[in-house]
Amino acid sequence: MQMYNFKKEVNINTRVGPSFSLSNKFMRLIWNVTYLIFFRYSPRPFHAWRRAILRIFGAKIGKNTNVYSSVKIWAPWNLVIGTECGIGDEVVLYSMDLIQIGNKTVISQGSFICCGTHNYDDPGFPLIRKPIIIGSYVWIAVRVFVHPGITIEDGCIVGAASVVTKNLSKWTVYAGFPCKPIKKRRVLN
Repeated sequence: MQMYNFKKEVNINTRVGPSFSLSNKFMRLIWNVTYLIFFRYSPRPFHAWRRAILRIFGAKIGKNTNVYSSVKIWAPWNLVIGTECGIGDEVVLYSMDLIQIGNKTVISQGSFICCGTHNYDDPGFPLIRKPIIIGSYVWIAVRVFVHPGITIEDGCIVGAASVVTKNLSKWTVYAGFPCKPIKKRRVLN
C-alpha cells in the first residue's frame, strides 16, 4: 500500500520551528515540578499557600482569591487574577498567552480557558496564541470552553457546557454551543 505524499503533491514547505524558547520550556519544567510537589497535593483550604506559589512564578493575584489544588495552569507568569475570585476544581488555565480575570469572578469546575490554537490553513499547523480577558462579576459555569482571543465583559454569566467563540457583552446571560445571548442579567441591590 502506497502512502499519500502531501508535501510532494502540493509542493509546500511544512517545516515549523519551535513555538517557545528554551528558557520558556525550562521555566515550565520548573513550574511543573513545583506544581506536582507543592501545589497539586496541597490541602484544600490552603488557598493562601497556592496564591504564594503562583506569585513566586510571576502570577498577579488579588487578595482572597481561591485557586483550588486541582486547577491546571500552563504558565502562571501569564496570569492576572483580581480579588475575591474562585477558580474551581479541575479548571484548566491554558495560559500560553495572558489570561486576565477581573474581581469577584467565578470559574466553575472543569472549565477550559484556552489561549492557544493552531493555524489549520497552514500544513505545518503553526501555533497561534491570543490573550483572554474576563471581566469582573462574571460567572463561567461548569465545563465551559473559552476560545483564544475572547473578551468576556463585566457581569456576564456563561451557562454550563457552553462554548465561547465570540466576545460577550456586559451584564448578559449566555449559553449554548456556540454560546448565544439568552437575556440581560438583572442585578439586585
